[in-house]
Amino acid sequence: MKINYVELAKLDDLQRKKLTERPNVGLRDLIPRVVPIIEDVKSRGDIALSDYTLKFDGALMSPSDFRIPRKTMETALDKISPDLRNAIEKSIDNITRFHDFQKEPEIREIEIMPGVMAGEKTIPLNSVGIYVPRGKGSFPSMMMMAAVPAKVAGVKRIVAVSPPDKFGKADEATMAAALMIGVHEFYAVGGVQAIAALACGTQTIRAVDKIVGPGSGYVLAAKQWLAAEIDTGLPAGPSEAIILTDGSVDAITAATDLLIEAEHGPDSSAYLVTPDSDLAKEALKIIP
Repeated sequence: MKINYVELAKLDDLQRKKLTERPNVGLRDLIPRVVPIIEDVKSRGDIALSDYTLKFDGALMSPSDFRIPRKTMETALDKISPDLRNAIEKSIDNITRFHDFQKEPEIREIEIMPGVMAGEKTIPLNSVGIYVPRGKGSFPSMMMMAAVPAKVAGVKRIVAVSPPDKFGKADEATMAAALMIGVHEFYAVGGVQAIAALACGTQTIRAVDKIVGPGSGYVLAAKQWLAAEIDTGLPAGPSEAIILTDGSVDAITAATDLLIEAEHGPDSSAYLVTPDSDLAKEALKIIP
């Protein structure tokens, strides 16, 4: 792991500019690689999903293994620590409260002139697919941030997908979060093949109306390619964060906030900017 310590006052304009450059996902190179996978899933359905799951995740899975049984999610909920369960419960409550506040009224009308009414009607989608990444760790937070708004909106069918480990198992904390939110249709499938399944449908996974959630550059490329066929939302690219602080904050808080973004992958950018060199050096010790 490489963590840089930089003194801004000693940098010239070019060096400062380099610090602020966004990571290049390279969609031009990735799209030609993902299109054959998407077309193969369209053509061969579940068999293609099995083949790519073995190739990319190292898991030998038949189509009947894709969907995670409710009993497995209940077991995952029982196995996570009480502290983690409490944290998930609190997060779900906080996210729910915000999106309840954000939710539009079902109907808004205005009489724009005598006898002439204009208005809006807000109705939930019938279905949404949620992609929860896994490559660099466990992300129950992503399950919550994507599934809770769908639940609040009243989406009838919420479908989650997330890559399996080499044994064909989904992440325990993510399964627990799904169960606590009320997401019961959860598939241990990831990568480009999962995006293709959500967009186009297979024998096991029915297509959805919209796909949300971040992923690798390959997942982003797949969503961009399929955007003409299905609503894939805003592109979720590499994570970026900058923390500005004086010396009054404790270093572990600063380090933790940096890691929240940096854990997403090597193309993430996380900066702590402070005039307090002691704080910066203490954070450097804590991060590893």
